[in-house]
Amino acid sequence: MTNAPPAENAFDAARLLSERATRVDLSGIRRVFKLAAELTDPINLSIGQPDFPVPEAIRRGAIEAIEQGANGYTQTQGEPALLRRVGEWLRTDLGWESRPFGQEGPGPRHLITSGTSGALQLLFQTLLEPGDECVIPDPYFVSYPHLATLTGGTAVTCDTYPDFRLTAARVEPLLTDRTKFVLLNTPSNPAGVVATKEDCRDLLDLCRARGVLLVTDEIYDEFCYDEGLTDVARNDSSIPRCASPARLDGAEDSVLLIRGFGKTYGCTGWRLGYAAGPRAIIEQMAKIQQYTFVCAPAPLQAGVRACFDTDMDEHIVEYKARRDLVVDRLSPHVELAVPGGAFYAFFKVPESLGISGTEFVERGLSHNLLTIPGGCFSTKDTHVRLSFATQRRNLERGLDVIVKLATGELS
Repeated sequence: MTNAPPAENAFDAARLLSERATRVDLSGIRRVFKLAAELTDPINLSIGQPDFPVPEAIRRGAIEAIEQGANGYTQTQGEPALLRRVGEWLRTDLGWESRPFGQEGPGPRHLITSGTSGALQLLFQTLLEPGDECVIPDPYFVSYPHLATLTGGTAVTCDTYPDFRLTAARVEPLLTDRTKFVLLNTPSNPAGVVATKEDCRDLLDLCRARGVLLVTDEIYDEFCYDEGLTDVARNDSSIPRCASPARLDGAEDSVLLIRGFGKTYGCTGWRLGYAAGPRAIIEQMAKIQQYTFVCAPAPLQAGVRACFDTDMDEHIVEYKARRDLVVDRLSPHVELAVPGGAFYAFFKVPESLGISGTEFVERGLSHNLLTIPGGCFSTKDTHVRLSFATQRRNLERGLDVIVKLATGELS
């Protein structure tokens, strides 16, 4: 008996795709990156990548770890020496007595993750099931709604226009019996807005009262420019610290903190972050990490130990000056919430132009300018995000084009 030959074209790969995969769109930011590669001498204000080099001590730490053979797996929760440093920093910065996952004793736990994006993925997988909900700000970091989709949950968007503050008053009507967590991003991407101490306290009080976890994504926590928006001054530094719900009394029992190394120290490609918070949640996140990422890159974990001894104030001061330049140039012509942190500005396209954020970005492309349409971060497409993590000359060129587009001098 012989088998009949398979019918031609019987295999259809598209038929095998899961619904969750097809419901996730390609990031609009990645589309802009692709366009950037096709332009000659683009004025690139699109990428959220620090333009300063990784400090030498951090680079040397990673190189030495590689040369000394630290190229295998670490424990799932992270390399022990880095875990100690993170624990020390949590104690210094927040007053938390956090222990690495796996250690005995009361209190919060922390683990090293494959970037803050890795921490977010672990969080969503740990807490959301089909039918569950989380509340995210609108505008939001691009991955937030898609992470909910990938877990079968729903990301309920909270409209924060025009000041981009996620407040308890705005969140409370959105909470239901299916809400698992509220996600605060401060300083925020795309708007650079920093939560006030009052915002943080009110959100934490609300979440505690409703039995909901408050998650604070603080990947840009070192980039803070305005004293009026902070509540803690860093030791031996003139740079203010951003307000955080993690600094409030007893926060370690009901706040999940996510931070990273890539944005602050310029090593975004190293994919390293950490999560800290309630023991029961961190334990489950670590278990899922064991079966997904396994562990964060070992020699790079050794390198970022030096981050806690590295002074980045010079770069933060320079970024504040660029922020001031952006505000000075754009505020007379567009509606702009002043970014108190991070390295983005999110401005509204003048209604007099009668165009969307996407159309504004397309007009910019015809003048070699790369920015990101607000629709990549929002259910609305009324704004445009620019990044000032770029050299001053490039930023000034880009601002010239934006002002001319906004005033109708260019089209």
